[in-house]
Amino acid sequence: MKNSFKLLPDSKGYFGNYGGRVLPVELEKIFMEIELEYVKIKNDKKFQLEYADLLKNYVGRPSPLYFAKNLSAKLGGAKIYLKREDLNHTGAHKINHTLGEALLAKKMGKKKLLAETGAGQHGVALATAAALVGLGCEIHMGAIDIEKQAQNVAKMKLLGAKVICVQSGGRCLKDAVDSAFQAFVKNPTDVFFGIGSVVGPHPFPMIVRDFQAVVGREARAQIIEVEGRLPDYLIACVGGGSNAIGLFNEFLDDDVKMIGVEPAGKSFKDGEHAATLTLGKPGNIHGMFTYLLQDKNGEAMSVHSIASGLDYPGVGPIHSFLKDEGRVDYQFISDDEALAAFSELSKIEGIIPALESSHALAQAIKMAPSLSGDKIIIVNLSGRGDKDVDFVVDVLAKRDNI
Repeated sequence: MKNSFKLLPDSKGYFGNYGGRVLPVELEKIFMEIELEYVKIKNDKKFQLEYADLLKNYVGRPSPLYFAKNLSAKLGGAKIYLKREDLNHTGAHKINHTLGEALLAKKMGKKKLLAETGAGQHGVALATAAALVGLGCEIHMGAIDIEKQAQNVAKMKLLGAKVICVQSGGRCLKDAVDSAFQAFVKNPTDVFFGIGSVVGPHPFPMIVRDFQAVVGREARAQIIEVEGRLPDYLIACVGGGSNAIGLFNEFLDDDVKMIGVEPAGKSFKDGEHAATLTLGKPGNIHGMFTYLLQDKNGEAMSVHSIASGLDYPGVGPIHSFLKDEGRVDYQFISDDEALAAFSELSKIEGIIPALESSHALAQAIKMAPSLSGDKIIIVNLSGRGDKDVDFVVDVLAKRDNI
């Protein structure tokens, strides 16, 4: 079964039962055009060389694989390695696919990049890529996230992007996606929708996966270099799921256990979590068929996570497929556990992680002590915590923790 997982999607954009293009007829042609152009550039050596050069000399890849020796020693048990996507230009893994999307849009003759953002990392990365290739940029962001992520909003504006404050619905990531889709429908000819994760209509789950797969390719080579073998566990947070599939993809056909970590939020009451794969069921959202937190009418429910980038009621169809196949184990971490992991890594390793990544880190902290010392865990540290510092300080101050 070599490469059985990595060969998907099928010709209609399905990963098993999930994915596809659930779109109005008028948009079908637009997304088919994107698919055709992407297939061309995917096999274009000139394009791939240009992209690889940017990853090396602009993004700063390869990102390090760091042995968290202090944390590992304190916990006992397994060795914990961190894939340092936080050290990329713009501070997260998002730059890996936004550069690819920007180059594709430029070659297609588009005039503007359009996208949603939650924590702002995708928005900053897309605005960065737009500035680099000379395209306009418009970012839709929920009002709640704008308030929490003021630093990233300022960065997007400095980079020349127009930031649209979304006041509808729950005023968070799902609503920002809705708003961005509505704007895209008005002018799909001149605008390229730079979707921010492995979500949306085909071919975007495939496109974002392919550009993010560099994370796993690097991690594989790096761990073999330092340990002489593959890891026992890979752990990554899952909202839409781009950083997770970026790490997982290269190892899908190996004997390596993989754990995707969802936000359990405040509780498992409706509207207080975003644990889609844990509590959701299949349905349609944002042009794809996938697991979804939905009400009795099939409408997306309100969700919550302390991490804005995980605050989404759906998930990428690749993860829905991997869940059903049993290839990836999907667990959950609460707001409080993520906050504790955020503080722990900061104090013991001098690395301030993003709240999104802190969910994956919390899962490793929970697991490591029960594993033997010869076991190896790689955590995808998908972003840095600069954007979260003010918010976390306020939360902890209220709890008299600092």
